[in-house]
Amino acid sequence: MSIPVVWKTPGEVRAWVRALQRRGQTLALVPTMGFLHEGHLSLMREGGRRADVVAASIFVNPTQFGPKEDLSTYPRDLEGDLQRCGSAGVAGVYLPEPSTVYPPGYQTYVNVEEVSQGLDGDKRPGHFRGVATVVAKLLALFRPEVALFGEKDFQQLQVITRLAADLELGVEIVGMPTIREPDGLAMSSRNSYLSAEERQRALGLSRGLFSAQRLAAGGEADVAKLLAAIRQELVKVQAREDYVEIVDSSRLASLSRLESGAPARALIAAFIGKTRLIDNVALPLGAQALS
Repeated sequence: MSIPVVWKTPGEVRAWVRALQRRGQTLALVPTMGFLHEGHLSLMREGGRRADVVAASIFVNPTQFGPKEDLSTYPRDLEGDLQRCGSAGVAGVYLPEPSTVYPPGYQTYVNVEEVSQGLDGDKRPGHFRGVATVVAKLLALFRPEVALFGEKDFQQLQVITRLAADLELGVEIVGMPTIREPDGLAMSSRNSYLSAEERQRALGLSRGLFSAQRLAAGGEADVAKLLAAIRQELVKVQAREDYVEIVDSSRLASLSRLESGAPARALIAAFIGKTRLIDNVALPLGAQALS
């Protein structure tokens, strides 16, 4: 295992990308905020299967945090992250300072309209403006053939997919399945905030989602009943709901019933103690789930 090369400035990245292009090599990019876990590494390994070279970024992006959110306390482990990147085959990691990404006088931001609304778009005002802006900058800087993101942040994935299509960035956006702990908890950097007791309670999120998924697989199409099944599990673990919704998978519009052949998604955000966690699952209806 080799430690990846580290870039701190756009100029260093551009020089490396130009050399890559001269050699005719393709590039996969995995943007992250660090404190990497198996979910991130699965993206990097898949990037290695889809392109000749994999690069990553580690940047805790201040523009996607609200004033009362955890920017200053977001978990960090740079040395460990670089080792993990190396183990996953990453060639280089971009580690810019906030002042490099947003220098004095910076005034250009990206808004993705429809799919940024509702869900986290409502609960975290300005969040997706920050996400879309930093991802647009990274895609413009690296010019990768493919960029990979996890489905755990499902609304974010739809925002980025729409961004890349609307701006004709020439990059394939790949969403990868959520990686879970053996007991079902979705892997997340914020899981590190949980006490042992909270860690057990956090399982209520995935249990609720899996309950709804089983009901849908059995033919239950009434969204109200599916939402009730999810909320029942949240109540059991004394989780504080931020939102629980079932939506169309592409436009993220709320649904009242599932329809055969129309992909749907159940999404949840809830507080366990002071920690806000998100999760989601697909809801294939009836025989779709068995095929």
